[in-house]
Amino acid sequence: MGEISLSELEARANAAGIDLSQIDLDSIQLPPGDEFGIISDDEDVYQEEQLDFDYGLGNTIVVDNLPVVPMEKRMAFGCLLIPDTHKTLRYCFIEYNTPQEAELAKEKTNGYKLDRAHIFAVNMIQDFNRFMKVPDEWAPLEIRPYVPGENLQSWLADEKARDQFVIRASSDTEVFWNDARHLKPDPVYKRAYWTESFVQWSSLGTYLATVHRQGTAVWGGASTFNQLMRYAHPQVKLIDFSPGEKYLVTYSGHEPSNPRDANRVVINIFDVRTGKVMRDFKGSADEFAIGGTGGVAGVSWPVFKWGGGKDDKYFAKIGKNMISVYETESFSLVDKKSLKAESVVDFSWSPTDPILAFYVPELGGGNQPARVSLVQIPSKEELRQKNLFSVSDCKLYWQSNGDYLAVKVDRYTKTKKSTYTGFELFRIKERDIPIETAHNTGRVSKLTTLKGKQANALFWSPSGRYIILAGLKGFNGQLEFYNVDELETMATAEHFTATDVEWDPTGRYVATLVTSVHHEMENGFNIWSFNGKLLYRTLKDHFFQFLWRPRPPSLLSPEKEEEIAKNLKKYSKKYETEDQDVSLQLSEQDREKRRKLKDEWEKWVSEWKRLHEVEKLQRQMLRDGEASDEEEEYEAKEVEVEELLDVSEEVLSF
Repeated sequence: MGEISLSELEARANAAGIDLSQIDLDSIQLPPGDEFGIISDDEDVYQEEQLDFDYGLGNTIVVDNLPVVPMEKRMAFGCLLIPDTHKTLRYCFIEYNTPQEAELAKEKTNGYKLDRAHIFAVNMIQDFNRFMKVPDEWAPLEIRPYVPGENLQSWLADEKARDQFVIRASSDTEVFWNDARHLKPDPVYKRAYWTESFVQWSSLGTYLATVHRQGTAVWGGASTFNQLMRYAHPQVKLIDFSPGEKYLVTYSGHEPSNPRDANRVVINIFDVRTGKVMRDFKGSADEFAIGGTGGVAGVSWPVFKWGGGKDDKYFAKIGKNMISVYETESFSLVDKKSLKAESVVDFSWSPTDPILAFYVPELGGGNQPARVSLVQIPSKEELRQKNLFSVSDCKLYWQSNGDYLAVKVDRYTKTKKSTYTGFELFRIKERDIPIETAHNTGRVSKLTTLKGKQANALFWSPSGRYIILAGLKGFNGQLEFYNVDELETMATAEHFTATDVEWDPTGRYVATLVTSVHHEMENGFNIWSFNGKLLYRTLKDHFFQFLWRPRPPSLLSPEKEEEIAKNLKKYSKKYETEDQDVSLQLSEQDREKRRKLKDEWEKWVSEWKRLHEVEKLQRQMLRDGEASDEEEEYEAKEVEVEELLDVSEEVLSF
């Protein structure tokens, strides 16, 4: 017999003509160990308690300032009753399936005006618990003695001028120095299960962020990597640092209880040092699906792009027919309204100045041309505009100092069956921002064309002088190291089945990777010099991630850097001497290694000679007394030996 609910029990009783109200159900005694399919009230309570255990009170809101109505109208508001008056209280509790649904309900209904006298005040019930914990009497804050923390930039003062990188393989996360002189990685820190998803360096390399179900944590230091701050954001999936490392953006997406509803997105912006939430954004995934280069569940990432240089003064996101620009002083919209841009599909900040470039495609079937516009923030003044015709697509690329904006334009041919590519170059720092088309004669000229290369990806060195032509994945890891200044190939090499290429921040070294995401065999990484010399190779099973630690901009002025470049020979003598010492040390280590191998070989040979002498008498006995071990002194003879194995007689009948 299956389980039946109370409503089914009442239906069966009515069909049998039994009045359940006349029966004392509590007096019914069931046989021990037999339930007869009746659901226990205690089990229902237990299941509700289990639900509270999962969510606490995070999925419950309190709605205040409701109308006071008689019992007859109670169901319209679901309020509690006052026993004496049989009228409702001014508040009610509403429980949702998940905390995310409760947060959404609070956001949508708080401040809702039912009528002039009743404006809803909606709060999470957990907020009341926090308010109740505030002491009634003020007490002065405890002043703790100052304890100096670790210098988070100390790794930049490495005497060997090495760079660090982090890898993830299996359950381990490891940080290494790139010790190219000694041709090996130098371990710095290792920890198992350090992150539940991935790790990410901050923009200037000060922090290493780990991702967990409860939120994100940042760690810092040169060797110890102590935890510096935690940022609560349940089920966080993506993170992004502002260019100046002042703010951390975290993202999570939650599936709704109703499958017809869109995914719910929560984005928090934290102050990195204090851990305080400066602004949060909530909505459906569709609201955050425009722009960006990647993401999850239809959401483009990063949602926000930062402007204003290293001061992190502005951030913006693209929306439907608009770009919303916020300033970090109050985390509100600049000028309290978004920048209108009909059908805008992409935008990009200057890396140094508060200048916004955005692209609008052709509209009206080509009657309204595509355009690229430059806008000054916060004034929102349009600095320059360029109309583009027969456009298939546009991409915006800023020069690192913000001096130029290159617009890659894919245009249709006259037949509309194919496209060709051109470039529009905006000279930002010149008067009236002149625009130059790359295929015209002018100050932009083509250096060369490389043909017949087995490459499907290009990787510029951060120094800008060298480029790697890489044939990744299906091209079996073909690599060509090319000097653009000299227009010559420095070296060709191969890292079989390579999946990624990563330059170090100085442009001196480059890593090629084979991750287990694409290949299960030969997982690991190779470290090369900028000119294509393989320095060392490291194999790692279940290799997932490799990240160089970013460096902040140089503190030297351009004039000082130019002076150092002119006098490089004078400075290089010291390092050449150190390199020579390291080379001699490595040579000595190699000689010592060969010496040990030779000693082991001679020891092995000596031991076998000793055993050979010990067994001499046994060998002599086997040779019928002949003493010599030399095979040349003996004559080999073949002797046939017949041996009768068995004889049997059998009488045959005829």
